[in-house]
Parts: sequence; structure tokens; C-alpha cells
Amino acid sequence: MRNLNSPKFKQADEYAKEKTLVEDYLLDNIDGLQTIAEHSDQSTQQFVTEQAESIAEFIDELVRCVKPGLTKAMFEKKLKIAIAAQLERRSLTKQEPRKTEAEMFIRVKSFLPWLRPASFSTFSTTNEKHIYPCFLELINFVAELVVRPLKDQKPASLDEQPKRLVRSYELTDVKPDNSESGRRVDLALKCDAIYNETGGNSEYDEDSFQISEACLKANNEWSDKRPNYPRIFAIVEVKPNSSYANMEKGFAQLVKYTHEIYWNQCNRHFIWGLVSGGSEVKACVFGPNFLLASQFMDVTSTAGRLELIRFLVNWSFCEPSKLGYDPAIRFNWKYWCFTIDMVNSNGPMPAQTTYYLREIVVIAERVFGRHTRCFVVGEQPQSLDENSDNSGDILIKDAWPEVSGSAEDDMRDESKLLERVSNGLAGRSEFNGLYPKFLGGGRMQIQNAHGDSVDETTRTVLGETVWAQLGDLPLRAHMRIAMSGVGEPLKTIKSIYELVVVIYDVMRCHMGILKHCQILHRDISEANILVRRDDTGVHGMLIDFDHSIDITDEGYVKRTERTGTRPFMSINNLEGELTKRTALDDWEGIIYIFCWLGTFGWNRATQPSGSVSKMAITSWNDYDEMMNAEAKRTNIHSSDNFIGIAKRFNPNIPHISAFKKFVNGLRAVLIDDHDDPNMRGAIFDKNIISEESDTDDFLGEEYMARPDPFVERAAHWESISERLLAKLETYATICKRRISESGSRAPDP
Repeated sequence: MRNLNSPKFKQADEYAKEKTLVEDYLLDNIDGLQTIAEHSDQSTQQFVTEQAESIAEFIDELVRCVKPGLTKAMFEKKLKIAIAAQLERRSLTKQEPRKTEAEMFIRVKSFLPWLRPASFSTFSTTNEKHIYPCFLELINFVAELVVRPLKDQKPASLDEQPKRLVRSYELTDVKPDNSESGRRVDLALKCDAIYNETGGNSEYDEDSFQISEACLKANNEWSDKRPNYPRIFAIVEVKPNSSYANMEKGFAQLVKYTHEIYWNQCNRHFIWGLVSGGSEVKACVFGPNFLLASQFMDVTSTAGRLELIRFLVNWSFCEPSKLGYDPAIRFNWKYWCFTIDMVNSNGPMPAQTTYYLREIVVIAERVFGRHTRCFVVGEQPQSLDENSDNSGDILIKDAWPEVSGSAEDDMRDESKLLERVSNGLAGRSEFNGLYPKFLGGGRMQIQNAHGDSVDETTRTVLGETVWAQLGDLPLRAHMRIAMSGVGEPLKTIKSIYELVVVIYDVMRCHMGILKHCQILHRDISEANILVRRDDTGVHGMLIDFDHSIDITDEGYVKRTERTGTRPFMSINNLEGELTKRTALDDWEGIIYIFCWLGTFGWNRATQPSGSVSKMAITSWNDYDEMMNAEAKRTNIHSSDNFIGIAKRFNPNIPHISAFKKFVNGLRAVLIDDHDDPNMRGAIFDKNIISEESDTDDFLGEEYMARPDPFVERAAHWESISERLLAKLETYATICKRRISESGSRAPDP
């Protein structure tokens, strides 16, 4: 029998998930992928292209030294002469020519077998470990030729200077520092600062150094030999050949490594990678909703080598944004903290504001998705703030949501919706502190090839050459929003009492926003509920309006996209029907949150001790939306059905018995307590009901066609919501009293 808890099985399960992501997001054989990393200035890029072609020509001359029948001594002599001739031709030997030639000779000898495998009997492209040093030395050789003109003090304008050197770490097939998974990577690339090589101090030195060092944490020392995820620019995965299975496995492994890079680097928006299948290489780039892979680049051919070299040289010269770094998030060495620039297209803030990072409270946890990050910031460095205590009240949210068209026409723009909430609730003190107040923000901007500022979207990042090949890929935009009001995660609650009080505040605010601002939240989940504490007690805060919608928009009832967090998504949402989305969908999500936390707890102390794999509630996280919805329909249909969920609430959580009755009571208000029988229950068999008739006489019996109770209830959402809020208020009042009494007993249901 398989041990499901063994590391080997867990790794296999992780690989299966990563492989599924590759199948879902990979767009292969993209032409012109290297154009993503081209410099925005056309004249500069022309120079870069010429540099790449010159380096490729240099290497071609060295490859020609490999000929059948040559003895080792003859080959080495021929190779040394070719290196000296190429350096002399390019006037690259002004400083220590013999040392330069000797170092290059050693490096070239290391990678030539990969470029001409048939001529080296001891080399095999089917052995991954044979390829590691070849790939490493080729990358570093290109970097040496990129920087050599500066070392020899060859005159060059700033536009003709590389911004950084893209090199490989010395150690291969090794676990990087700061690794969460502990997996070994074949090769890892880094960005080295130019001034470390030249002793100079060009305009780009500080920028380049920040790129390579930006994510270092204070007082941590990193080796230049061993890869470390806070500094890694890209990962190289090597396979013995370029079969479909091998390349797919290579991409799947890069998915995991990319997750680690996102986890460690708060200023990365997309990430490059390379997969080598024997002598054939593909470059790839990971973005919010895509994994793009280039055509094969065969390093044994002149054309293939040139394409690979173009990537390496482009990466050395392009702007930081072309590497996937956010140029608006920079490390300030003077104050030892990040600075974050805000470009304000909405709200009261100035056109551009710079904040100083205090704390990262949300990191980009997934390879694909919105890549949401949240930063607590201050208006000045913490070291200069007399009242600094790491609890500032300004939060910056950074994400890549799906958008529709221009910023002016986008009805889903969270900055506009949050501004509308702030304006709509202004002066209503009963909601103070229950929602984040909008300070400013909107879509971030980048410069195009003409020097014009344009919205930073996946289309402008990838460029028209690549975007034209992506079909109907949804457009995403880089959004950054500043808001006041910072809370703690829901997991910081201390009891069931506090949970009920926090949720009551959240839904009171939710209904207030709906009433006064005509905005429906549509993404009620534990991640979007924060906890605040002050002198008056514990409170809740509703955040994240990414999926919110203007209910005055006539088309909103027809939108069938699935939005939200799977375990807490409403049945209507999961099924993607045309049924009108109402507040009842969010109330349904609240019931699921209560059930989820009652079962799995909210922190380590409240987690169940036994196995949870066979619990019925686990189906609420099913990737199959229809299976998920069917399970939820069955589970909440009646009090009897709900017992199957409630009986698995964690008995170790204090007052859990009373909590079960409370949650079932809230469920009853939503599902059971209606005069109209068509509004009761949740089960609805679409296979029996005919849209053309009211009865079905199959097997001689007559079945009355019953409308979907969720559709029926949607027409009465206001009155049902009022009863739900009143019920929740009753329990919250009791829970507040119990909290003040030190939680001596549970609230009576």
C-alpha cells in the first residue's frame, strides 16, 4: 500500500498539480519571444542586436575549430589562436591580454562539446550532468563579451552600456537558499552589477545593483556561488532530450521554482526561465495568466545559437521592467527599506507619491492569478518616524486583475469602486473602520517605444508581436491602490465569540455599501475579512473589492463569470448561471466561512487533530465547479442534511456545540424559513424538470416541476438579507457580552 504521507508521494502529487498548470496555461512555440526583453529605445536596441550578432559570430568562429581528425594538442592550439584573433579583431585585449585569453580558453573548452557533441566522444547530451557546465560556461562567456568593452575602457555612450551582467551561479544541481520546497535546481541565473566588473560608477550601476540585491533581507549574507531565491533572476532546467514528455516535465518543474521566486521577491511581476532538452533550448516567461514558450533554439546550429544569445544580451541591456522587475519598487540603501511609488489616476493623492515599506502582509502565493501583494507603508522611513511601530495605517494593494478595455471604460476598476465606497459612506460614522478608505491609485504606467506613458497591461508588457499570437487571452492590468485602515488576518481572532462579532461588522458594512453605494462585493472569503482592535473591542473590516460590481449596471445580471474563493463561492456563482447575483450569494458565503472555520479552525490551536480527507466539507474545495455546487446543494438543503457538516465541527474548539446551532439557525433563515414552498431548500434536479412542460409522466407517475429555490429567493433578496442581518446582530450582541465577561459560557442559540 502506498504511504500517502511519504515525501516521495507528496512530491509526485505536487508534480501532478504543476503539470496540470502547464497544460492549462502553456502557449508554446511563440515567435519573437525575445522581443519582450528588447530595449524600448529603438536605436539602443539596434546596438544591442549588433552586439548579439557579433558575439554569436565570435562563438561561430570557435565552433569551426572543432574538426574531425584533429589531435587534442592540435585542437587546443587552433582554439587558442582563434580566441586571440577574435579578441584582437574586436580590440578587446587592452588589459592583461594573456590572462584574458587563458581564461576564455578554459571557458570555451567547457562549452564547445555541447555545441558540437558529435566531435567529443566523452560527451553525451543524454546525460544532464554533462550539460550543466556547458550551459553555465556559455552563459558566463556571453556575459564576459558583453562587459569586455567596458573593462578595456572602450568609449561608449550610456545607451551602449549594459545595465547588468546576466550570469549563472557556480553551483549546479543544488538546493537554493531560502527554498520552501527543498528541491534542487539545475542552474540559476543572477544579475550582477556592472561596477563590480569595471570599477566605474555609471548611471546604471546603482540601478543594476538594486535589481540584483533588491530582495535581500537585513543582515543576511548570501554566497555568490550558491543560488538564493531572493536574488535569482531565472532558473534553467535541463533534460536529456527534447521529447514532449521531457519538455513538459521541465516546464512543470519551473512552475515550482517560479512560485519560490514570487514568494521571495516582492518586486517581481513576471519571471523568465529556460528549458534545455539535450541541445535544444526553449526560453519561457511566466505571467499572471500565461506561460509562454519560444520556438526551439538548437545550440548546434548557427541560427539556434544566435537566438539564445539574443535573449542573454537583451537581458543585459534592457530596462528592469523587461526582466519582470517592478521599477516602482526599489530598495533604498540609505534607509534600508523598500520605496514604493504610487501613480495616482483616481482619488485625492498627488499625481505621484512615494511611500516607505514597513511590512509585507500579503505575498503572491500562486504562480498564476492576480499576484496580489499588500504592503503596510509610511510616508517617511521608519527610522525617521518618531511614532514608528510597524503598525502604520496606510496599505498599498498591488495586483494584476482582469480588465476590460481602457481604464476609463472599465467598470471593474477596483480603485473606482473603492473611491465610490469611500464617498458613499463618508459622514456615516456607524461604518467607520469597517472598510478601507480610498487614498488614491489606479493602473500603473510604463513607457512605450515612442516614449509615451501607457497603461501597464499584459499586452503592453508582451508587445504586439507576441500579443497577436495569444488569441483570446484575457487582458490584465497592473493596479496599485493606496488606502487607509489596516487590520490583522482573520486567524488572529481569539474565540468563537470574536468570530461572530467580526463577521457581523463585516456584513453590516457589506449591506451598508450595497444600500448607499449600490456596490455588491461578490467575494466573501476568510482572506477578505480583517480583524481590528481598539479601546472599544474587536471589530471586523471588509476588504478586497476586486470582484465587486455596480448593481446599477444593467448588464451585471447577465455576467456568468465565476468569481471568488472556491470553498466560499455560492452555488449560483459556481454553476455560472444567468441567475441574478444578489447579496444572498455573499450571505451564503458567510455560512460557508462559519462551517469551514468551525471544522478546520482558524489557527494552529483550533485545527483538528485527526484526518480530514474523508469529511464531506472537503468537496467544497473541489476544482470541478459543478461537483462543488452539487455537494453544497445537498449539504445545506435541510437541517437533517446539514448535520453531516455540523457533526464534523472540531469538538476541541470551545463552545462549538452552541456554534453549530447558531450556524444552522443562520442557514435556516436563508434556506428554510419562507412562506412560499418554492423558496425553501436547495436541491434542484434539472434533469427531471422540463422547460416545456409542468409535469413529467415517466413510469406513469406525475412530477410537478419545481423552480430553483435560489432563483426564487433572489427576487426577495432585500427582505431575506434584513432577516439574516438581524439574526446575526442578535448573536453578535450576546457574543460581545460574553467577551466582556471573559467568555465564561457560550451564547444561547
